[in-house]
Amino acid sequence: MTQQGVRWTADQVLALAPDAASRKAGSKLGSTGPWSEAGSSDEGAVWGLCAGSGSKPYQTVIDMADSTGPAFKCSCPSRKFPCKHALGLLLLWAGEEAMVPRGQAPDWAGQWIEGRRERAGAKGTTTGGASGTASPGDPEAARRRAERRAERITAGATELEQRLTDLLRGGLAGAEQAGYGAWEETAARMVDAQAPGLAARVRELGAIPSSGPGWPARLLEECALLHLLDQGWLRRERLPDGLAATVRSRIGLSGSADGTPVRDQWLVLAQYDTADSRLTTRRIWLHGSESGRTALLLSYGAAGRAPELSLPVGLAFEAELSAYAGAGQLRAALGEQFTPPAPTAIRPKGVTTPEAAARYGEALRTDPWLDSYPVTLDQVIPTPDGDPAVAAPRWQLADADGDLALPVTPALRSLPGLWRLAALSGGAPVTVFGECGHQGFTPLTAWPQGSGDAVPLC
Repeated sequence: MTQQGVRWTADQVLALAPDAASRKAGSKLGSTGPWSEAGSSDEGAVWGLCAGSGSKPYQTVIDMADSTGPAFKCSCPSRKFPCKHALGLLLLWAGEEAMVPRGQAPDWAGQWIEGRRERAGAKGTTTGGASGTASPGDPEAARRRAERRAERITAGATELEQRLTDLLRGGLAGAEQAGYGAWEETAARMVDAQAPGLAARVRELGAIPSSGPGWPARLLEECALLHLLDQGWLRRERLPDGLAATVRSRIGLSGSADGTPVRDQWLVLAQYDTADSRLTTRRIWLHGSESGRTALLLSYGAAGRAPELSLPVGLAFEAELSAYAGAGQLRAALGEQFTPPAPTAIRPKGVTTPEAAARYGEALRTDPWLDSYPVTLDQVIPTPDGDPAVAAPRWQLADADGDLALPVTPALRSLPGLWRLAALSGGAPVTVFGECGHQGFTPLTAWPQGSGDAVPLC
């Protein structure tokens, strides 16, 4: 990102947006009209003044040389990160160079950039040397806390097993009459037992009754998976180490990224956010060009605020990643970064639709609670499955050289990203990265046939 001669695409900029509203608002500010004194430096800084509703323009500055992705500061009152002004300025910078000429940063921008880089350097010095290493906590106290939490989780899992037994003895029809309140009460008790993973699955289970045709079968399936997770925890000492770590993770116990660091050139495959009333979770999928590994970075932000880590889709950077413990675990922690993200011709190797389904099946052997698995489809064509004239037609990704296809996840059939994928294809084969699961395939990023930049779909 310090290479100012290399410009991002608009898609890569908009992939940083925390939500669709910010993406739309930022696009409107991507022209020279509202901006004045915009400029950039060889050291990776971009700044500008954006006219707003008040008498004073908003001061917006971006540090493109940050190792974890662009860092933003704006004087506007928005709580979104990045705000629409930062997105607009990046879009302006991504256009013609004359719109954001090279120059000397004004004092208000230069002071912020210099200050944050000094703090980053000091932090690296502190954490890198022995003198800056924090003293470990009392290991005996930590062991006692872990034991107490394990006892509470065991009590909660035992209570949940009794709840499932009562449900099946009374018949699934009783779940429809009981309503959601009883399940919410059970979920609250799992929270008290410090088992947030169990609580989340109980809430999902409670929403199934009366959710549409076939709900009894779906309820029975979820009860079976929840029972399997309960039993996995209650018999965790008998499980192989990898599967035991997976069970702990699914229960809600945080693990550690203690795997051997892998240094590689990592391509940013996709980035998207999910949110609830308390937390925003950002998922970033990476592909190692040399190792061939697929890795997942998770970043969190308080409700209403986007997580801080942001990596533009389609760019690649050299870094070390350390894997978390667990059978088939793809989650990793980002370690030292050696180069900033930059445009690349790297593309992940794709597979056919049957191979994608087989990979998901293999992943289920080590993690039965896995909803989906990351995979890249090569040479597929998005096509309607049925009448394209209906309001929300069913879609599928069909192999260009065969007669097999994967259905697109039902929830995505009417979203703009699906139509964007269809427009990118135009009836020709494309390469698509996404998540293959029991509900279908969720496309996240696509590449046109031949050469071309990655196009985010989420």
